[in-house]
Amino acid sequence: MEYAYLSRSPFPPQVSEELFQRAISRSSIHPLLDKPQAGKLLPIPLIDASLGRISNLMAVYVYQITLDMMRELHVSQPFWESQSCMIHWFSAKHPYRIAMSNELHLHPLFQTKVELLTPDERVALSYKRARLLLQTYRLTPSDVQFCSPKFWSLMMDPICSLDIAMFTILAAHVGLTIGTLSRHLKKRPDFKPLVDRLLRLDTVGIYLLTERGHGLDAFNIETTATKTADGYILHTPREEAAKFMPASTPSFGIPKVALVMARLIVNGEDRGSRFFVVPICNEREMYYGVHSVRLPPRSGTGPLDFSITSFDHVHLPPTALVASDLFDFSTPAHPLEAWWDEIWRIQLGTMAVPAPWISAIKAVAYIGGRYSMHRCLLGKRSEPIPILTFRTQQWPVVHATAVGAVMGNWFPLVIDQAMNRSTDHRVRHAMSVIVKTTVCRHFQRCVPEVAERCGAQGTFEHNYMARIENDGKGVIIAEGDVLTLCIRLFSELLLQRYEVPMPDPGESLLARHAWALLEENKALLKSLKGDHRSDAFNSLILPQSQTVVEAIGHALAYSAALKSDLPQPILDVYECAVIRQDPAWYSEQGGLSRMDQRIHEDAAVTSMLPKLASYLSQLDIDKYVNAPIVSDARWKDYLAALPVHTGNAVPEVEFMQAML
Repeated sequence: MEYAYLSRSPFPPQVSEELFQRAISRSSIHPLLDKPQAGKLLPIPLIDASLGRISNLMAVYVYQITLDMMRELHVSQPFWESQSCMIHWFSAKHPYRIAMSNELHLHPLFQTKVELLTPDERVALSYKRARLLLQTYRLTPSDVQFCSPKFWSLMMDPICSLDIAMFTILAAHVGLTIGTLSRHLKKRPDFKPLVDRLLRLDTVGIYLLTERGHGLDAFNIETTATKTADGYILHTPREEAAKFMPASTPSFGIPKVALVMARLIVNGEDRGSRFFVVPICNEREMYYGVHSVRLPPRSGTGPLDFSITSFDHVHLPPTALVASDLFDFSTPAHPLEAWWDEIWRIQLGTMAVPAPWISAIKAVAYIGGRYSMHRCLLGKRSEPIPILTFRTQQWPVVHATAVGAVMGNWFPLVIDQAMNRSTDHRVRHAMSVIVKTTVCRHFQRCVPEVAERCGAQGTFEHNYMARIENDGKGVIIAEGDVLTLCIRLFSELLLQRYEVPMPDPGESLLARHAWALLEENKALLKSLKGDHRSDAFNSLILPQSQTVVEAIGHALAYSAALKSDLPQPILDVYECAVIRQDPAWYSEQGGLSRMDQRIHEDAAVTSMLPKLASYLSQLDIDKYVNAPIVSDARWKDYLAALPVHTGNAVPEVEFMQAML
């Protein structure tokens, strides 16, 4: 029997309640349970994840969804028939969303103990996992172009947090490479065979934008594509212009193709930056004129064949130009705007890349929480005392648990906002920046804190936390450096070029904080002599950029948690975690003295502890956690599988004679 998964998963609305009710009335659908209970598992036919969300459905029935209903809703046939899924019932006052729940975590590729493999074996495994995941979701070009529910389901699959190298492959391959090509398919059908291969991951797509000498100023890249009578000549003019650092080696038996951004040169004139489709390697070797220098591994991370890529007068056909009109070589009237339009998928990537880190926060909370519950010390009476007894152990665990719950609730809602085409595109990108900043900085605070409280065990790769902490440093840079994004957003907010939606300051203390910081800096800007490019702006205001953007994110996340009725202890601990980031403001303007803050935090932690085990389970991350320290039994099983060194050597006995 197959199942479907009914939950508040992160998908934009595609099916209205009216359409759903009409489908019910016209097809052979019947209620399976009159009064469903939370967590009740019910068998129903598997349906495609593209059904999306059933908005604001208030019925008190779980319906069996038949083929008749799928036809009525124009839902495709099940695309993954070999796996089991589940259905969960949630309170009827919340929107219901239907999503795929897969069993990929049980696949042998995800059961491998990666810490026992060589670096190259791990890289090869990540490519295999990426192909398995992409073939499981079976995305279409339209799914990628318009960021459908299936696209977001892939990006948010908790399995991605198990292998960040795999996610790195997919983020560039799907979000950037396929995404960039997808909007040209209507007028460029010649791209379709390539896109089809990419969708199956028969070929890996990489995105070569930045250069060794041009990172944050990628607008100033130096790679050239010179127009000739029969195509283009792609060339790297100097070492600083080499593309940095997507994985371009041929070492893992899979062909690769790149979207390479280069300056289009026509009749000696620079016509602006464009993307070109460039074959990089086949299963065995690089293509002629393409050079890949594999970089040493990044410290403590999941390895990937990161490289520096350069081109030595590589000939490209006319069709290599990524454009709907192959004969449009005109110079853009607004070069910077045209450049942003070329790299439009980066802005969507800013929203997508934080997704695995929410799952990672949940996983770390679960690992630290379970370990702290069973790890004991002997007290004065020789009675075992769980280390979770100590407040210093409790805070890191409840902190990460609350953050995981609040971020997991908020992220789907921000996706809805960022995908709303009726909203100003600048505001949509602003929301992406806010969510990336908030998630990433929460991650960087939660993970080291929990890992440290797991002692020596927290430093080993098999317990996940040390590796994911190092992997997290890469996401700060990926799809837009966090601080740089914050500087741009903060400057635009202060200059009042647009506004982002913020909760009313009366809603919460965190909302008051966000509004106060924003208004404080607006007033400071008015008092300064000079504009936003002045030295005073650089010295006094820019350093506040990330702090204010984070504060807005905290307020929005807390507001979403309030409206979703998250448990009060979760809300209180999250509020305390945010207060810790700016205790001076909350003391000066928030009405909470230093002692008040300590008392408030103590009450919040105390209220959360009795239900901590339940809150950890509700993170719904346990099946993705492989860390052996979550239980004593799992540790013993893991230890038994490790290599054991024994021998029969006998130490030589040396007789020592005392010297007087």
